[in-house]
Amino acid sequence: MGTSRGLKVCCAVTAIFIVMIAIIFTILAFTVFKPKDPEITIYPQGLENIGFGLGGISNLSTANVNVSVAMIVAINNRNYGSFKFKNATAFVNYRGDVVGTVPIEQARVPAHGKLNISTVAAFMMDRLTANASFWEDVLAGSVNLSTDATMHGKVTMFKVFKFQASVPSRCDISLFIQSQSVESICKTKIKL
Repeated sequence: MGTSRGLKVCCAVTAIFIVMIAIIFTILAFTVFKPKDPEITIYPQGLENIGFGLGGISNLSTANVNVSVAMIVAINNRNYGSFKFKNATAFVNYRGDVVGTVPIEQARVPAHGKLNISTVAAFMMDRLTANASFWEDVLAGSVNLSTDATMHGKVTMFKVFKFQASVPSRCDISLFIQSQSVESICKTKIKL
């Protein structure tokens, strides 16, 4: 009779322990380990080499030329899991038209880490300058672009748990002609 009572007490303690562990993991999953959207910032470089003039872009001999601009894509992973993503392409849009592409090579962003990716944006100047609003924007002092990209890959937590994930991002980029400076605001959303 004593062993039966001891077995019941042991089962009850074990059940309480399992429920407590489940509650703790649930709380952690919705607070500490809840996926946070990564922060992405774009830093174009070499814009000082592209001059804008009333007769056209001053360092181009024809309007049917591609212009390459070096860029740094900075990713700040605020999560407890690392993210390894495949090759991706960001598309640069100007007033609804695709005017450039930015290849993003596969990489791994460590948990709670940062990664800078060097890449080159290829702008199709004939498409850009063919838009009736382009020279109006240049004369007004700023050109507004946007980029859209989705990075597909795998999240790894504690080197044990692996999940498929995708990170769509959209960046709004303003090029200020006179100061030759750039401002970018990016929005991302991690999807598991």
